[in-house]
Amino acid sequence: MPVDLIVCVATELEGALLRAHLPVLVTGVGAVNAACALTRFLERKGARAVISCGIGGAYPGMALPVASAVWAESEYYGDLGAASAGGFLDMRALGFPVIAGAEPLYNQMPVAIRPGGRTAPFVTVNTCTGDEASAREIETRTGGGVETMEGVAIIHVATLYGIPAAEVRGISNPVGNRDRAAWRVKEAAVAAQEALLAAWRLGELRPLA
Repeated sequence: MPVDLIVCVATELEGALLRAHLPVLVTGVGAVNAACALTRFLERKGARAVISCGIGGAYPGMALPVASAVWAESEYYGDLGAASAGGFLDMRALGFPVIAGAEPLYNQMPVAIRPGGRTAPFVTVNTCTGDEASAREIETRTGGGVETMEGVAIIHVATLYGIPAAEVRGISNPVGNRDRAAWRVKEAAVAAQEALLAAWRLGELRPLA
């Protein structure tokens, strides 16, 4: 019988507070690990809803406080496409949908569950952004507010299986010039998990009407 809800986290730290309350799947870091781990779980057990939980960086224009929790409005493949002399070309520009169908999806994946609280568009990348210029370019091109390394893969797999999904991230650092001294990883992980547990207790982890 499918579980009611499976929470996907990249590392043990990002799910430590959840285990006493909810089933947690540690996927490993990165989009490939996330997609493979969730697919295997769904094939073996199934789930009625999927939540991605973890830490992320905040792009400069969103003014999201470090150690605050943010829910995804949508997820975006930030570096899936092609470089060109005129700039980055996303999958829509290239003419290749990531998910084909009557309403094809390109770089942006919809999020079907959105509890109360602060929200922003999320962007998943394979290489974490480490300088101000790159952060501004991705933010401008995608409209994103929060940078992740797994989120879009979780939402993509859930979409393929027809399972509603959500994502919550605790802000661990500003996205820009890399400064590890400014990171608050543990505090961000706690914030995301506490936001998820609060939404679960309030019964907010349901698909949008």
